[in-house]
Amino acid sequence: MHSQLIPGLPIQSFGLCVAIGVMLAWMVIEKLYKRPEASNLVFVLLISGLIGARLTHVIQFWHEDGFDKNIMSAFEIWNGGLVFYGGLIAGALAFTIWCFIKKPDVLNLADVLCVGIPLAHAFGRLGCFFHGCCWGKVSDSALAVTFPANSPVWYAHRSSDYALRSIPVLPTQLFEATALLILFGVLLLIYRKFKGYTAAIYMMGYSIIRFFMEFLRDDPRPEMYGLSSAQNVSIILFILGIAFFIWSYVRNAKSTSNNR
Repeated sequence: MHSQLIPGLPIQSFGLCVAIGVMLAWMVIEKLYKRPEASNLVFVLLISGLIGARLTHVIQFWHEDGFDKNIMSAFEIWNGGLVFYGGLIAGALAFTIWCFIKKPDVLNLADVLCVGIPLAHAFGRLGCFFHGCCWGKVSDSALAVTFPANSPVWYAHRSSDYALRSIPVLPTQLFEATALLILFGVLLLIYRKFKGYTAAIYMMGYSIIRFFMEFLRDDPRPEMYGLSSAQNVSIILFILGIAFFIWSYVRNAKSTSNNR
């Protein structure tokens, strides 16, 4: 687990993993949607998502990460510090504006995008693992891992200032990455077999993954009503997923009835 991939070269593991994940998701989306405007939309969502994810992190950790003392560090996204839900909300807003202007088949487009999102997200979590952020609770489990000195988790969990490794913690980054890859496979299958429900299944599926994953995490996160902010957003996302599923079902039922 090393934040800098190659010593001496300015290549950050987190940024590289995110870039690989985005490119793979981009390829999947283009292959499934098969329309030229897909690339333009993915680019718009990528930019808006990065802005939303970074802005959310900067706001949440304005003092803790020293953004109040060095505002330019807010632009150093290659060093980590992206809040997924912030990016998802910003991307959803950009998607809504795009659909209002372009007037595409919203349901199909949303389904295609939601197949690619967990694939990109999974690689982002691998980047978190290499960087040493978003760590789990201290554990003596066989699954626990240690992180090198000067990584974010080392500063939070170390036996002494001279320790070369952190205290063993659960690799929640890898747990979530695995769950996201499984979700990607399930969504790809659903998209090919049951058109119109993929986006709703993604919303419900990821909200469940994130809600329970939060119980294993131990990195600093804002709390609301006894739950982490991500858990509160997960509850809202799950409810929206149910509503989207019902809307999709009603729309598909009407379409089937009209085609008879």
